Amino acid sequence: MPKVLLVEDDPTLLELVAQYMTREGFTVIQSSNGDTALTMARQELPDVGVFDVMLPGLDGLSLCRILRKETEMPIILLTARGAEIDRVIGLESGADDYVVKPFSLPELIARLRAALRRAPKLHGERLQCGDVALDLVSRRVYLDGREIKLSHKEFELLATLMRNKGAVLSREFLITQVWGYDFDGDARTVDVHVRWLREKLEKDPSHPERLQTVRGVGYRID
Repeated sequence: MPKVLLVEDDPTLLELVAQYMTREGFTVIQSSNGDTALTMARQELPDVGVFDVMLPGLDGLSLCRILRKETEMPIILLTARGAEIDRVIGLESGADDYVVKPFSLPELIARLRAALRRAPKLHGERLQCGDVALDLVSRRVYLDGREIKLSHKEFELLATLMRNKGAVLSREFLITQVWGYDFDGDARTVDVHVRWLREKLEKDPSHPERLQTVRGVGYRID
């Protein structure tokens, strides 16, 4: 069953939509505010998200922007506003679709299924570099068959490097892929996270065999 993260602060609407989705064959996880929803998205790894725009705490647009940097799951925004500019803002925030309230439940389900059909098929996808294996669905990393624990950013950094195995990636490229275009920190953040990865992946972090530094350019994984 596809797993839906449904985020809506109106308890009556939340329950109504959740019940309908369940009858239509979806597994539904629910939240009434954006902050909790962000935690749930990272823990539960839903297949699709349906977010109200106006939420307490983190609003739906901000939630969409954050998760779009972390996942490729399709996201549908719900809003009571129907102006074209609002739809544009929603889509530019990374949403895949936009449903204006009031809406019909069959239409929402049809849009959900269409979004899932268009979504990248990641189920079972694994990346492999030597004895390092990374599972994009379960978000687990294995070194010589033994699972190792990574932070969220460590995982994303390693995944980006492994997707581009053998290629030298600049710090600037890694920043945009892992931290986002609006990151206002220092590029040395990449160096710090690479050092942490080496401590977990390398036999001798001071003489790395996997995560290589290309002086003046960036990093690559072999």
